[in-house]
Amino acid sequence: MEKVYALVDCNSFFCSCERLFRPELRNKPVGVLSNNDGCFVSRTPELKALGVKMGDPYFKVRRLCESHDVHVFSSNFSLYTNISDRVMHVLATFAPSIEIYSVDEAFIDLTGVSGDLNEYCQHIRKTVLQWTGIPVSIGIAPTKTLAKVANHIGKKSQKAQGVVCILEERLQDIALQRTPIEDVWGIGRKNSVKLKSIGIKTAYDFKKFKNTHVIQRLLTKLGRMTQDELRGITCFELEEAQPKKKEILCSRSFSTSVVDLKSLRESVANYVTNASEKMRNQQSLCSTIEVFCLSDPHKIDQTPYYGKDKVKLLGPTSDTRKIIKYAWAALDDLFRMGVCFKKAGVKLGDFSDSEIIQQSLFEELDDPRSVKLMEIIDKINRREGSGMVRSMACGVDNQAWKMRREKISLRYVTGWSELPKCS
Repeated sequence: MEKVYALVDCNSFFCSCERLFRPELRNKPVGVLSNNDGCFVSRTPELKALGVKMGDPYFKVRRLCESHDVHVFSSNFSLYTNISDRVMHVLATFAPSIEIYSVDEAFIDLTGVSGDLNEYCQHIRKTVLQWTGIPVSIGIAPTKTLAKVANHIGKKSQKAQGVVCILEERLQDIALQRTPIEDVWGIGRKNSVKLKSIGIKTAYDFKKFKNTHVIQRLLTKLGRMTQDELRGITCFELEEAQPKKKEILCSRSFSTSVVDLKSLRESVANYVTNASEKMRNQQSLCSTIEVFCLSDPHKIDQTPYYGKDKVKLLGPTSDTRKIIKYAWAALDDLFRMGVCFKKAGVKLGDFSDSEIIQQSLFEELDDPRSVKLMEIIDKINRREGSGMVRSMACGVDNQAWKMRREKISLRYVTGWSELPKCS
């Protein structure tokens, strides 16, 4: 039986989440900014029509936004991830297998679904919209790469009404002829330059290119698999179980420069806390801790500084307190008096499974009480909100090193004090 995949993609997801609790913003230009209110990372069609592009710095288009009454928001990831979970739970009721590809995308397996797939996917769209308030587009195809192409067309075509099905090769060829090579999943701008140098300008040209040895030399085996996917040959199966991360990085730029060790320590302690929680969620322990910090590159009266140190532990751990202790020791060596620090971060690596631990001869492993404490803290923070319980090392006031989020919306579904009120 031929495989049938559908890619479900939330339309302007971050903006849709902001509109969800602000219905008066419907049909109005809305944009969401990156960390520290830097660049646009999500735009509604109304904002795109004004000429604002993905990645445009806000300060460059501020006047345009103000003159057209654009509603601009700081990123509110606690809201977005909560709404994303709700969307994915709804999608899971429509298919036996689902791969959550990103916060706003998921592949579902529709192999064996009887009846009109267009009608079935329209039903999925209406249900997701009714149950979560988030509009989605769906692309249906025999491979994941073709489903991406179909979804891309579905987002732009008003005639398609959000669903495009290209199970027939004739329809696939039409879709591929309309798709620039740089828009193909896994190609991107850098590889598209290589392909354009040999005359491949569209996805259809890529599909029909016969010299597979040249493709493999230019794009490696992964590029050849992408070419086969465009030909309707399944190479990328659905990955229901998300693979464990090999490294976890947590870093932020500060809204203002940090010059004292105390504030820098507090920021690193918070980054360790976030990274450790993610690590425990995948049942892992780390054996290496990397800490880095860098100065403000825009200060012309200061020599640029970048410090990095890596600590190799004698035994793996998932205890946040222990990791903070080692991270602080590394940070103390990196700190330089008089340097205006603009960013710091922590990377945990060399993971091992928490169920399979090799005993160390030189350091005791986490004792059962420590493991239980971390479990309880994680459970409370999941229920009551991130950071509800944390180490005093994180400080009580992050004003010195916090991100700039001047336009952040309320935590409508993740903060007890910010729940929508009925009048």
